[in-house]
Amino acid sequence: MKNKIVFLFSLIALLLVPFTVYAETTSKIDSGDTTFVLLSAALVMLMTPGLAMFYGGMVRKKNVLGTIMHSFVAIAVVSVQWILIGYSLSFGPDINGMIGSLDWIGLKGVGMDPNPDYAATIPHIAFMLYQAMFAVITPALITGAFAERMKFSSFLVFTLLWSTIVYDPVAHWVWGTGGWLKNMGTLDFAGGIVVHVTSGISALAAAVFVGKRKGYLRESMPPHNLPITVLGAGLLWFGWFGFNGGSALAANGLGAMAYVVTHIAAVSATLAWVIIEWLHRGKPTMFGAATGSIAGLATITPASGFVGPMPALLIGLSAGAVCYMALNMKGKLGYDDSLDAFGVHGVGGTLGTIGAGLFAERLINPAGADGLFFGNPHQLIVQIMSIAIVAVYSFVVTIVLLKLIAWTIGLRVSEEEEFDGLDLSQHGESGYTL
Repeated sequence: MKNKIVFLFSLIALLLVPFTVYAETTSKIDSGDTTFVLLSAALVMLMTPGLAMFYGGMVRKKNVLGTIMHSFVAIAVVSVQWILIGYSLSFGPDINGMIGSLDWIGLKGVGMDPNPDYAATIPHIAFMLYQAMFAVITPALITGAFAERMKFSSFLVFTLLWSTIVYDPVAHWVWGTGGWLKNMGTLDFAGGIVVHVTSGISALAAAVFVGKRKGYLRESMPPHNLPITVLGAGLLWFGWFGFNGGSALAANGLGAMAYVVTHIAAVSATLAWVIIEWLHRGKPTMFGAATGSIAGLATITPASGFVGPMPALLIGLSAGAVCYMALNMKGKLGYDDSLDAFGVHGVGGTLGTIGAGLFAERLINPAGADGLFFGNPHQLIVQIMSIAIVAVYSFVVTIVLLKLIAWTIGLRVSEEEEFDGLDLSQHGESGYTL
């Protein structure tokens, strides 16, 4: 009888094992965190069409669709690249701190269970999607540097190669488990280095290599539709809450703080830009206010999960002032960064990464580090070294890629096509039929 009872309990235990395993597996996923990250992914995705409108309104009307097309098509090109190899190169199992392996090629092994290395309370596939939206917008930012003069076919090749050779390795260095800059202690909460320094420095390289637009500094080239630009800025601002706040990867206090400091930096940078422009040029402009807000958002990005409200205010004020000066230096230095990708994102990303080295607090984020003003001067050194390394890598590789494309399929449209505009010459359509 005793043996029968033991056997019965053993059988019941065996029958319950699948349910026990299932309970343990599903308990790792937090529905609130998952919802937060999925909504954040949607917000970040909306930023790229927002960027398309922000950039589209700034060019001449003969190039509006060609400019919007750059950002819109980047969503498709980079998403496919990300699914096939990009995510695995960026976040896959580490190879010597330099790159992810291809173990996750085609999202093999990236499923519905969490990956504790990156986000322990959301499905791995949700983390992949969220990061995909960062990969999408980064090369789209660069297009502002060569707007109105690059062949569409050349843009497609450049975007694919740049995403694979620049973005994916740098993302692994800074964010990937085992990445060498991550191991060095680099702080980049939401992409000041990975997104803004890479794209901004690459934009400078592209502006220098591709050359100036015909008539630059001799002809007037004002934005053709500022309302579109302002609407795009608003969509970017809206999406940036998901960009920075979502990087907490959980619906928690850190995510809330990132939301708050993101807004603080944006509004303080807007005010700083408007006031400086008013004093400098005699009138405050809508274009300046929109650009200032984006400068503040770009600048707070790396520090958004490490600093409190008052440091965010200082970072935003410095963004408005420094980025304004950077844009005004462009004409004097003679390069044609058409839509100020370097002046806003390169300068802003650099400034914000230094800001993290100054103002970061472990009180805000225990997983981070204290900055210079909280007793850790070494962190500032780490931040500056990281900027220099990524800037040099991005600039050199971008030049090499552009040289390769120019040598093979050509880079710029012809003078006649540039005169007619990219809308007609590259796409056979027009943004306006009035």
